[in-house]
Amino acid sequence: MQEQTLAIHAGYEKDAQGTMAVPIYQTTAYEFRDTNHAANLFELKELGNIYTRLMNPTTDVFEKRFNALEQGGGAVGTASGMAAIFYAIANVAEAGDNIIVAQQVYGGTTTLTGHTIKRFGIETRYFNVNEPSQIEALVDEKTKIILFESITNPSIDVADFEAIVAIAEKHNIITCVDNTVATPIYCKPLTLGCDIVVHSASKYTTGQGLAIGGIVIERENLVEKIKGNPRYAHFNEPDESYHGLVYSDLPLPLFTLRIRLALLRDLGATPSPFNSWLYIQGLETLPLRMKQHSSSALKIAKYLENHPKVKKVNYPGLESNSNYALAQKYFPKGQSGLLSFEVETKEEAQAIADATDIFKVVVNIGDSKSIITHPASTTHQQLSAQELIDAGIPAGLIRLSVGLEDTEDLIKDLEKALG
Repeated sequence: MQEQTLAIHAGYEKDAQGTMAVPIYQTTAYEFRDTNHAANLFELKELGNIYTRLMNPTTDVFEKRFNALEQGGGAVGTASGMAAIFYAIANVAEAGDNIIVAQQVYGGTTTLTGHTIKRFGIETRYFNVNEPSQIEALVDEKTKIILFESITNPSIDVADFEAIVAIAEKHNIITCVDNTVATPIYCKPLTLGCDIVVHSASKYTTGQGLAIGGIVIERENLVEKIKGNPRYAHFNEPDESYHGLVYSDLPLPLFTLRIRLALLRDLGATPSPFNSWLYIQGLETLPLRMKQHSSSALKIAKYLENHPKVKKVNYPGLESNSNYALAQKYFPKGQSGLLSFEVETKEEAQAIADATDIFKVVVNIGDSKSIITHPASTTHQQLSAQELIDAGIPAGLIRLSVGLEDTEDLIKDLEKALG
């Protein structure tokens, strides 16, 4: 099936009631046929619902539908995008290990990997996403994952998948891509050689800022990279917390299965059934919405590029942008609805944000309503001055999440604010 059809139908087999809309299975637990049935489910002799912290029929549709759009091999929903990133890391790394992360990532990812993860005994090593060759010198036998964003937030850089994947494959390391900004409509990292994709479903997936959630998706046949790989010994050895289960011996998506059976079981950052239902509604219109987001963002980027008060515009759809060639290679259909631009000072940037009417000062992206943000004082405020520079966030940077309003109205709003 084609993408638009998958977005509407994938993953849903109607129940006995024949409902056209996916039902909300708002339940904590499920009745077993008998004690043997319950035992078989817990021993994985049968597959089925056990408890909503682990799985839920509504969430199952969300996972299958997103997995189909990303062309993956398995998926697991989480309570937030940050939970998805944390689970991807915690699923492979432990005390004494290290991870490699792009400097140009969302502020929450920077604080997670640069500060919180340290308390787990995991070291983070950073590379410039525009210089992927830097990764080579950071790798050692304890490196467990390479994490980056397909389109970075808010510097709006484009990752060179081919270069990063080549280094990861050379050293047999798992790659993880945050594909939130590009969405599976404009980029499918798993088809480009990457191993894991994470999303904040709170953004373009819902499309209206309705719910917090995330998802982790693995590529088909990831077992081939993990089985027998000394970097991931815990996938190849008996898990004593689950009856000696050896994940690499299972004919199932092993990466997301371990998140479900170990991390969701023990940490519990699970999406609610109602939120999963909201994501399903959003996915139905995602291909159509992304076309409008991207089209409007390009028009606005061209307008800003010619404004005398604007020093620089970051949008890979502009021919003048340093990421244009990579964008045409990896995102030929469109470059999403996120852009940023730079003015002289922090004070000027904040004054512009405060002067808009249609663009609202909000720390979110991917909404149907247009959003304006000053990252240095909000989403990336926790970063030091040097970390801000490394992340491509000067004090005068303004981020725009272009919504679905009329493009001319949005340009007039910015024109008024810029003065």
